[in-house]
Amino acid sequence: MVYRMELSPQGRLLLERRYLLPGETPGGLFSRVAGAVGGSRRSREFFSLLKSLLFLPNSPTLMNAGTPAGQLSACFVLPIEDTLEGIFGSLTRMALVHRSGGGTGFSFSRIRPRGDIVNGTMGAATGPVSFMRVFDAATDAVRQGGRRRGANMGVLAASHPDIEEFVTAKQGGGLSNFNISVGIDEKFLRCLATGREYDLTNPRDGSVPRSIDPRSLWHLIAASARDSGEPGMLFLDEINRRSTTPHLGPIEATNPCGEQPLYPYESCNLGSVNLARCVRKNDLDMDLLEATVRCGVDFLDAVIDVNRFPLPEIREKTLATRKIGLGVMGFSEALIRLGIPYESEEALRFAGSLMERIEARARERSEELGEELGSFPAIEGSIFSGEMRNATVTTIAPTGSIHLIAGTTSGIEPVFSFAYNRTIDGQPVRITSDLVLEFLPKTAGGRDVADHVRRYGTVAGLPLDDHARDLFKTALEIAPEHHVRMQAAFQKHVDNAVSKTVNLPESATVDDIARVFSLAHDLGCKGITIYRYRSRPDQVLSQGCDVCQIDG
Repeated sequence: MVYRMELSPQGRLLLERRYLLPGETPGGLFSRVAGAVGGSRRSREFFSLLKSLLFLPNSPTLMNAGTPAGQLSACFVLPIEDTLEGIFGSLTRMALVHRSGGGTGFSFSRIRPRGDIVNGTMGAATGPVSFMRVFDAATDAVRQGGRRRGANMGVLAASHPDIEEFVTAKQGGGLSNFNISVGIDEKFLRCLATGREYDLTNPRDGSVPRSIDPRSLWHLIAASARDSGEPGMLFLDEINRRSTTPHLGPIEATNPCGEQPLYPYESCNLGSVNLARCVRKNDLDMDLLEATVRCGVDFLDAVIDVNRFPLPEIREKTLATRKIGLGVMGFSEALIRLGIPYESEEALRFAGSLMERIEARARERSEELGEELGSFPAIEGSIFSGEMRNATVTTIAPTGSIHLIAGTTSGIEPVFSFAYNRTIDGQPVRITSDLVLEFLPKTAGGRDVADHVRRYGTVAGLPLDDHARDLFKTALEIAPEHHVRMQAAFQKHVDNAVSKTVNLPESATVDDIARVFSLAHDLGCKGITIYRYRSRPDQVLSQGCDVCQIDG
C-alpha cells in the first residue's frame, strides 16, 4: 500500500525550522536519511517507510543522517566517578555528546556528600548537587547539534546522604537543563512499608552518617513533585531485575526522559511506529503494523552500523549490546479512530495485546537478523539462548517532535488538549486537532463544537452523548490511577522502559501523588513521572488557544 506524505502545517514548519538542510524539501530529507541508513540495497524501502509517516526515527537521525556530523543516536548515559578529574572529564564528554545532537543521563550517586573529607586538602566536599549545577551551566553553552537546547537526566540514589538537597534542588528555579529522578531500591520500600529507619550511606567508604524515617523522604519527594513536577522516580531494582544483560552489571541511570536505562557509555537509537496510520476502515491493519515493525527494526539496527559515535568508549559499549528502541506514537488517536475510550478496560486490554504483538514481531525480526548478520557480542550471559541481533528492541519514547511531523498524538499519552498554543523556534502556533472536526458534530445544543474546543481544549461542558464525552476525554480528565495502569500495560511488553507523564489537576494533593508513586511500583513500572497542571510558570502546553498563527 502506498501512502502520500501529508504534512500538517505545524509539522512542515517544524521541519523547516529545525530539520531541513539549506534548500532541502521534506521529501529530500527522507531521501537523505533513507540513503544514508539503507545504502543502495534498502534505501527505496526505507524511503517509502519514512515518507508514508508510518515510522519515524529519533531527531538526531533525521537531522544528521547523510551529513558530515553523522551522529544518529538520541540517548546516552555517561559515568561520573568521585574524583575531580573524573567529574570534569564527564563534563567534557557531555559537551561532545550534546554538540553531536544527543541527550545525556548521569548517576551522581558515587560522588561523596556535602561536607565530606577531601583527600590532600583542608577543605570539604561540596556534594553532587553542586556539580550538577556546573553541568547545567555548561549545557546552556552547548546546544544539541547546534539546533536544540541540551537535555540531561540526573539520578541520585535514595540512600545518598544528600538526597533531601537533591529532591528539592529545582525549587525556586535552577537546573533548567536537567530532569531529575530519585533512584529507589527495594530496601527503601521495605523500610517504608514496615516503618523501620532507612540508612543513608556515604558512597566514599560505605559508612552510615545517619538514618532517616523513609516516610519523611517519601513525603518530601511527593511534595516537591507537586510543586514542580520533579523529581520523578526510578525503580532501579525493577530495571535491573528485567535487564536482558544482567551479567554486565547494574544499571544506575537513564536518558533524559527516562525511557532508556543504559550502562555507562552506552547509547541507543529510537524510532516509533505511527499507530494512527495503521488504522484502516475502523480497524487496526495488523499486516501493515507487523510489516512496519519489522522494517523499523531493520532501520534501527542499520543505524548502529552507519553511526558516527562521539566517543570511542561509546562506540565500544554500543556495539557490544546493539540496543535499539522501537516504540509507538499516535496511540490515543488510534483509540479514537477505533472508538475506544482511553479511560476504559477495553483500552488497557488493547494496549497490552498490541504491545505484546509488537514486541514479539520485533524480537522475531532481531532473531532473524542475528542468524543472518550475527548476534550482539555481549549475548553470552544474557537472557537469550539463541541468536539475537539486539540486546533490547522496544522502548516507549515521548516522541516530542516527531509526533508533530507525523501529524499524530504523542507516544502513548492521552490527548492533553484538543486545541493549544505552541511555540516552534520562536513562531507561535495554534494547533487544533482534526479529530474534532472528523468525529464530532458541528453543533451541540446550538453551540459551535469546534469553537468551544478551540477556546477550552476539551469537550467538557458540551451536550454530547456519553460515548463522545468518554472518547474525547483529555489527560487531566482521566483518573491518575488509569494513567499508571496504562503505563504498566505497555511496560509489561517493553524491553527498556516507558516515558509517560501522569497529568494531574491543579488541585492534586501530596497524598494523591504519593499514591501514584506507590501504584506505579506495585504494577511493575520501571519509573514514574507526574505533572500537576500549572505547577510551573514556564508550562509548555495549556488547554485551549488564545492566539492564531497556523491551524493544524
